[in-house]
Amino acid sequence: MDIQVGDVVRLKKQHPCGSKEWEVLRIGADFRLKCKGCGHQIMIARRLVEKNVKEIIPKA
Repeated sequence: MDIQVGDVVRLKKQHPCGSKEWEVLRIGADFRLKCKGCGHQIMIARRLVEKNVKEIIPKA
Protein backbone atom coordinates (compact mmCIF):
# COMPACT_ATOMS: atom_id res chain seq x y z
CA MET A 1 0.00 0.00 0.00
CA ASP A 2 1.47 3.36 -1.04
CA ILE A 3 0.68 5.81 1.76
CA GLN A 4 2.87 8.90 2.19
CA VAL A 5 3.13 11.57 4.90
CA GLY A 6 0.57 14.29 4.19
CA ASP A 7 -1.95 11.97 2.50
CA VAL A 8 -5.50 11.78 3.80
CA VAL A 9 -6.93 8.30 4.33
CA ARG A 10 -10.63 7.47 4.60
CA LEU A 11 -11.18 4.58 7.01
CA LYS A 12 -14.07 2.11 7.21
CA LYS A 13 -15.18 3.15 10.69
CA GLN A 14 -15.75 6.72 11.77
CA HIS A 15 -14.21 8.54 14.72
CA PRO A 16 -16.65 9.41 17.54
CA CYS A 17 -16.64 13.03 16.26
CA GLY A 18 -18.22 11.76 13.02
CA SER A 19 -15.26 12.12 10.63
CA LYS A 20 -13.86 9.18 8.63
CA GLU A 21 -10.90 11.12 7.22
CA TRP A 22 -7.44 11.10 8.83
CA GLU A 23 -4.24 12.92 7.84
CA VAL A 24 -1.04 10.85 7.92
CA LEU A 25 1.60 12.61 10.06
CA ARG A 26 4.16 9.80 10.42
CA ILE A 27 4.74 6.40 8.83
CA GLY A 28 6.81 3.41 9.92
CA ALA A 29 5.88 0.31 11.91
CA ASP A 30 3.18 2.54 13.42
CA PHE A 31 1.27 5.39 11.82
CA ARG A 32 0.46 8.70 13.51
CA LEU A 33 -2.91 9.86 12.26
CA LYS A 34 -4.71 13.16 12.90
CA CYS A 35 -8.51 13.29 12.70
CA LYS A 36 -9.66 15.85 10.12
CA GLY A 37 -12.81 16.51 12.16
CA CYS A 38 -11.58 17.26 15.67
CA GLY A 39 -7.76 17.20 15.43
CA HIS A 40 -7.29 14.22 17.78
CA GLN A 41 -4.03 12.33 17.11
CA ILE A 42 -3.51 8.59 17.47
CA MET A 43 -0.72 6.06 16.96
CA ILE A 44 -1.95 2.88 15.27
CA ALA A 45 -0.18 -0.23 13.97
CA ARG A 46 0.56 -0.34 10.23
CA ARG A 47 -1.35 -3.60 9.71
CA LEU A 48 -4.50 -2.12 11.27
CA VAL A 49 -4.33 0.96 9.04
CA GLU A 50 -3.77 -1.12 5.90
CA LYS A 51 -6.68 -3.39 6.84
CA ASN A 52 -9.12 -0.53 7.51
CA VAL A 53 -8.29 1.93 4.69
CA LYS A 54 -11.17 2.47 2.30
CA GLU A 55 -9.60 5.23 0.14
CA ILE A 56 -6.33 7.18 -0.08
CA ILE A 57 -6.58 10.86 -1.03
CA PRO A 58 -3.09 12.08 -2.14
CA LYS A 59 -1.79 15.37 -0.77
CA ALA A 60 -2.38 18.36 -3.00
